[in-house]
Amino acid sequence: MTSPSTQWYAVYTHTRTERWARSNLWERGFEVYLPEYLKERRNARKTDWVNAPLFPRYLFVTADPKSPGRRSINTAPGVVSLVSFGERPGLIADAVIQEIRSREDEAGHVRLVDPNTLAPGDLVRLESGAMADHVGLFERCGDAERVVILLNLLGREVRVKVPSNSIARVL
Repeated sequence: MTSPSTQWYAVYTHTRTERWARSNLWERGFEVYLPEYLKERRNARKTDWVNAPLFPRYLFVTADPKSPGRRSINTAPGVVSLVSFGERPGLIADAVIQEIRSREDEAGHVRLVDPNTLAPGDLVRLESGAMADHVGLFERCGDAERVVILLNLLGREVRVKVPSNSIARVL
């Protein structure tokens, strides 16, 4: 929860510098939130789990909108800029940050969608794998670890089975 005089802002970072930008902003005295989740990483012979930003290239920071110190956000190493709409920085409601934080487990990782809470037709995004960032429709649960989604590929709807931990609901 922020103090009454501060607001949450979204910060756009350079590619793969979210953690570095978080450290630099924290050192400048800002409260910073970088939501992360556990992402499956597969190599030729091994599968492991790594921390990954929930929103690649973005993090959240609180600042007083009237403080001239807010401008130092844009000059922090790793930061491209505050997300803005024209000349005005976009504000993020406290409720949005609270909602994301409420989905964290004990280790601080955001829990992705439980496939049992999805209904056929729900919009989902692939978070990992060869088709990462594709959006499709949830169709059904497959076996214990997989779900079936419909993707529009090359103008055709294609059924694809993917690991249930590789999807996120699109709100």
